[in-house]
Amino acid sequence: MIRTKFFHLLWCAFVAITLVSFHAGDSLGQNIGGGDGGGGGDGGDGGAGGGTGTDEPFNPNPFAPAGIEVDAAGVLRMRLFHDPTGQLTKQRLAQTQGQMDPNLIRPSELRKVSLNRLERALARTLADTGTIPEDMRYLAGMTRLKYAFFFPETNDVVIAGPAEGYVEDLSGRAVGLSSGQSVLELQDLIVALRSFPPFGDPTPVISCSIDPTQEGLQRMQQFLVQVAGNIQPSDANRVAAGLRQQLGLQTVTIGGIAPTSHFAQVLVEADYRMKLIGIGLESPAVKIKSYVARANPSQVARNAMQRWYFVPDYKRIRVSEDGLAMELVGGGVQLVDEDQMVTADGNRSVSARVNRASRAFVREFTQKYDQLAEHSPVFAQLRNLIDMSVTAAYLQNEDYYGKAGWAMRVLGNESLVSVENQQAPTHVESAVNIVWKGNRLMTPIGGGVNIQPQLALNSDVMLDDEDGSLDATRQQVNVGEFDEQIWWWD
Repeated sequence: MIRTKFFHLLWCAFVAITLVSFHAGDSLGQNIGGGDGGGGGDGGDGGAGGGTGTDEPFNPNPFAPAGIEVDAAGVLRMRLFHDPTGQLTKQRLAQTQGQMDPNLIRPSELRKVSLNRLERALARTLADTGTIPEDMRYLAGMTRLKYAFFFPETNDVVIAGPAEGYVEDLSGRAVGLSSGQSVLELQDLIVALRSFPPFGDPTPVISCSIDPTQEGLQRMQQFLVQVAGNIQPSDANRVAAGLRQQLGLQTVTIGGIAPTSHFAQVLVEADYRMKLIGIGLESPAVKIKSYVARANPSQVARNAMQRWYFVPDYKRIRVSEDGLAMELVGGGVQLVDEDQMVTADGNRSVSARVNRASRAFVREFTQKYDQLAEHSPVFAQLRNLIDMSVTAAYLQNEDYYGKAGWAMRVLGNESLVSVENQQAPTHVESAVNIVWKGNRLMTPIGGGVNIQPQLALNSDVMLDDEDGSLDATRQQVNVGEFDEQIWWWD
C-alpha cells in the first residue's frame, strides 16, 4: 500500500481582515501609519456595538435557511429564505414523506453505496429517461462519508456512512428529515472523483480564493488618510460605506475544478459565511464569540490583516493493513489563523506576531464546528466536500479503479453527466463592520480559508487499524448478497 505520495488538493483563501483603530476625537491620519503587530486581548476594553451600515446582522434569525445567489455578472450575494409560520416547510415535509421510498426514509447508521454499481444504474436510467433520479442525486440520503471499501471478490468500490430520508429546504439544500444535516450530493462527488480519475495525474491544486484587489487596498489606505479629523461614533456608517466603496468588489478565483460547479459555489459560500461570523456580521446558530468581540484595538496593529483558513484535521485517516478499507475519523475541519500586515501600497506581508484574539476565535470555531454544521448546512457541506476529496484521492492512490476494472466512463464524462452547470461566482461585495469599543473604533474587513486535505494522506499522519475493527466493519458489509442492479443497501 502506498502512503507517502503527497497530494496538493484544496487551497481556498479569502480576503483578510483589516483593523483600523483610533480614539474618538483623534486625527485618523495620525493613527494609521506603521505599527507593530500586537496580540489581541481575549476581551477588549468594552462591548462590541455599532453596525454595518444596516440595522441588523446578515442573519438575525440564525435558524432561518440561508443560501447564495450569483447574478448574471458573477457577483455572489447572500440570501435569506423566510418561512415565519413554518407552513412552507411543513408542506415540503408532508409531500416528501408521502412520495419517498420508506426504506430510503428509514435512518441507517451505515448505508452503503457501490460507486461502480451506481454508475451502471445511472447509465441505464439516462438511456431510458435522460434524467437522474433524486435518490441518485442525493446518494441515497447519506449525510456523512465515513468509510471506503474495496471488495476483490465482486470488484465493488463502496462508500458508506449514516443516512436518512431527506427534503430540500427553502434554500434548495437537501437536508436529513431527522437530523437536518446536509446530504451528500452526487454532483459534488463527481467533481472530487474527476479530480483523482482512473487515468491521469491527480489534480495538483483545487483552489478557491476571494481577495481584495491591490488597487482596492490602496484606495482603502488613501481613504483612511483623507478622512483624517475628528471621528465620532455617529460617523461609523459613513466610514463603513466609504471603506466598502473604496475596496470595491473582491475577486473570486477558482482553480483545479470547474468554477461553474456546485462544489465551487459551496467553497465560496462557506468561506464568506465564516468571514461574516468572524467580523460580527452574521449571528451563528451556535454561540461563538466573534473576533471583533474579542479583539482589543489598542493591542492590534493599525494596519494588521487577519487571515483565517479552513483546513482538514489531518490525523483522521485510518486504514486497514491490506489497504482494502479506509475510515474517516473525527470532525474533519479546523479553522486556523495567520496574521498579516497591509502596507501603504496595498501589498501584504506575514507578521511574526500572534494575535491572541484571533487565535481564540479560530479555536472556539473549531471546537464548535460540528455543532455549527448541525444548524448551518453550508458548513456540513464543506465538511462533506473535504471528506469526498480525501476519499477520491485515496481511491486513486490505492488504485481501486484498476483493481475493480472501473474506468468511470459515465461519471467521468461531462457530456453524459453534467456538473458544470452553475453560474460561476467571480466577485463578492466587500463586507465591513464598524464596532466601537470604549472610545475606539474598529473597522474589520474580510476573512479567510485554506483547505488542504491532501495532508491527511501522508504516511506520518495516517492511522493504523490496530485492533482490526476497521477490517471487521468491511467484512460485515456482505456486498455479494445483493442483486447486481442494487446500488445501495443498509
